[in-house]
This record gives sequence, C-alpha cells and structure tokens, in this order.
Amino acid sequence: MKFNELGLSQKVLSAVEALGYQQPTPIQAQAIPPALQGRDILGIAQTGTGKTAAFTLPMLCRLEQGRARARMPRTLILEPTRELAAQVEESFAKYGANHKLNVALLIGGVAFGDQEAKIMRGADVLIATPGRLLDFFDRGKLLLTGIEILVIDEADRMLDMGFIPDIERVCKLVPFTRQTLFFSATMPPEITRLTEAFLHNPVRVEVARASSTASTIRQAMVASHGHAEKRDTLRNLIRSADNFKNAIIFCNRKRDVAILHRSLEKHGFSAGALHGDMDQMARMASLDAFKNGDVSLLVCSDVAARGLDIPDVSHVFNFDVPTHSEDYVHRIGRTGRAGRSGVAITLVTPEDKKYVDQIESLIGKEVEWEGPRLSELPPPLETSRAHDRRGGEQRGSRRGERSGRGRSPAAAPSAEREATASAAPRPPRRTPEAEPVRAARPQAYGERRDRRPRNHEDDGPPVIGMGDHIPSFLLRPVVFKTAKASEE
Repeated sequence: MKFNELGLSQKVLSAVEALGYQQPTPIQAQAIPPALQGRDILGIAQTGTGKTAAFTLPMLCRLEQGRARARMPRTLILEPTRELAAQVEESFAKYGANHKLNVALLIGGVAFGDQEAKIMRGADVLIATPGRLLDFFDRGKLLLTGIEILVIDEADRMLDMGFIPDIERVCKLVPFTRQTLFFSATMPPEITRLTEAFLHNPVRVEVARASSTASTIRQAMVASHGHAEKRDTLRNLIRSADNFKNAIIFCNRKRDVAILHRSLEKHGFSAGALHGDMDQMARMASLDAFKNGDVSLLVCSDVAARGLDIPDVSHVFNFDVPTHSEDYVHRIGRTGRAGRSGVAITLVTPEDKKYVDQIESLIGKEVEWEGPRLSELPPPLETSRAHDRRGGEQRGSRRGERSGRGRSPAAAPSAEREATASAAPRPPRRTPEAEPVRAARPQAYGERRDRRPRNHEDDGPPVIGMGDHIPSFLLRPVVFKTAKASEE
C-alpha cells in the first residue's frame, strides 16, 4: 500500500512525497482511513512505528475547511512532556507545508505572553502539556468548546506521570461530539478504563504485541559492580562499539544523569544531558545539539526522553536497569527506528536481578549476556577500598600518637629510654611556701585577675554585679549638701 491509497488530500500527499516517504507504516495504513471517516481510534503500537503521522496527516485533511476563532482552537493534542509537544509541532511544520494553519504550543518553561498571543489570534492546532493547558483554561484565556479532534498521545506515560486526573478533566471540558484519537504503547488497567469511558465505538489498531521490542534491535546485558565500575565499563563499551554513531544513555535518577555527564566529559567524550530539573532553554539546546551531531552522547532520564523521535540513533545504553519493565521497551525503542538496525546494552549489577527477570518476562524472551553472567561475575575490585583502609590506618595511628593510644610497637619507647627518662631530674613542684608573697594592693580597672585557684572560705559575702571591676570614680565618696548646711 502507498500513501495515495489512503484517501489523503492532494496537499498532504504533496508534502509527504516531498519528504521522500513512499509507503506508510502498518499503524499509519490501518489508522488513517478510519480517522478520515471521523471514527475514534485506539492505537496500540511500540515506539518508533510512526504514530505521530498516523494522527497528523488525517488531522491536516480535516483542517483544510474552516478557520479557528480567537481563544477557541479547533483541534487539541495532549503530550506528556515539553519535548514531545515540540516534536509534534515540528511534524505539523513538515506535513503542513502546503497549509496555512496557525499552530500554537502551550508548554511550561515559556513566557505566557507569547503563548497567549497565539491563542488570541486563533489556533487551528493546539499542542499542549496538561498542566499548562489547564492553567490557561482556569485563567479564562482559553475555551475548549470548539474542539473538533482530541488527540491523547503516549497515554501510558501520562499514567506514569500522574496526569490521568487532568486527562479526565480535559475530556469532560471538550464537546461530546468531538473525534478522539488515543495512542498508547501499553494498555494497563487504568488506561483501559479511560478508553472505555471516553472513546465511542473506537477502531482498535494494534500493529505489535503490547510491550514487544523491535526485531531490528540487538539486545545485550553486561554484568558489572557499583556505579564507579559501571562508568568504567560504559566507557569501554562506547570505545569498542561497532558501527557507533551516537548513543542515548539512560539513568534512573536525575542526580545520576548529572554525575555521569560530568564523568564522560572529564574522560574526553562529547556528551550532553537531559533531565527534568533543567530549564526549557537548556533542555532544547541539549536536544538540538544531539540531533545536529554536535554531541555524540546524550545522558538522560526517562521523563525527559520518553517518545523522542531522533531517527538515526545507533546505540542505547541503560546505565541503570529500569525499575519498571515497560520503561525498558520505551528506552531501547529510541534505536532501531524506521527499519534501521540498532544496539541496546544494559549494565546490570547483582541488585538488579529481579528487574531483569521482570523485563524478560514482559518481552517474552531471554536477553543475551556479553561476558560473564551475574552468577559468574568476579568479586568487586578492592583497590579503592584497600586505599581507604590504608588511609584510615594511617590516620588512626597519627591520632593514636597524639592521644597515647593505639601506638605501634616501633613507636613505643624502649625500656632504656623509659629508664633514662625516669632518672632525669625534674623541676621542683611549686608550693605555697615557695611562692613569693605578693603585696596586697587594689587591682586597677582593666587589669587581668589572677587565675590561680584560691580559697573562697575567707572571702566574705559574694560581690554581686561588677565585682572587682567597679570603676574608680564610683568608689569616690559623694557628699550631699542639704539645704540647712548650705544656709550655715
């Protein structure tokens, strides 16, 4: 089947042919015809199968008639992350080259003013993340009563990020008669409940078994110990990789993304970072640098890189084994896209065995190992630990010398030295009889008091307040003259 057999308009076909596409992917071939008829679509497919074009192309055909009004967009596309939303905007720019459509992007990290101006001008296509969309709606800057087509993309990721309540609210705000295109890589029970509530007699399009991995990806696992050893193993894998062009490296935590990024740059690799704590400008700059080839490695977290369409990624490295087995499918789906071959290698520690078992159970096959398995892994290197232990002994011996504990035999004084030391004359002890008698005199103001212990029994009553530091002018007698004295 070719694109001209799907029922697309001539403007859309011209744009597709100009981009060099000849044949649609399976999900495009099955989803586009019923979408053009106005049917609801439930699309289930692994990443990298062309889901974006499956809803972009029929939407462009529907939008050729009519125009949007101010604050009332005609179509709405919900994406879980800013990067995915920006990626869909780029798709509309490519496929809609022959259309004069207003496309608005509502995402966080961007000033409200520019986004509000596009909404007020009238948006034929509104691409948004749920949080920013509802923020605009609650401020009265946006009306959803004119939505003709609603697209919910990466629904399972929406579930992971806690957006399901927002999705339910949006579905209730848009008109009941809208067309809904719903796409997800997996179908957990919560997503199934959502489709049953908001889709009307949908056409189910499933081009691959849920949570299956592409056959074009060679998967492997490498056993290693701890983060320090894993970083060394990762560097060796990158240097020895065959047909290496670029790679996306996944970490489970944002903190580890930053640490690994600095480590790779320290060892001379060209690397960028992408995680949720980065501001929008830095995230887009890092992603563009990787797409343009300015950096060959992109270290990222799941939230930032889920669903990114980077066509030609040769390798994916899982620096950390994902704790959710579905994330493994999405991670390695960044390579081997559009029929290309790819390599996905996962670094595994002994603590990750249960996660590996869950992954193999989900994808329905055993992943091969490069090098020894976990059971064959030699014990961890003791170099750094021995170094720390030696340093601790040295520091402990120095503390022992100062405190008189824990001395080594060599540092202990010999019997001869002890005898010599005991025979040496000692200075006489200071006794009260040997002390010169000090002249009793008042202590001047500001003079330091004698710090020697003294017998307080004969001191008399305690002095309250300034004590011996009473200024001299307060000690002078003061004569008060009465009126009678002055008359005499």
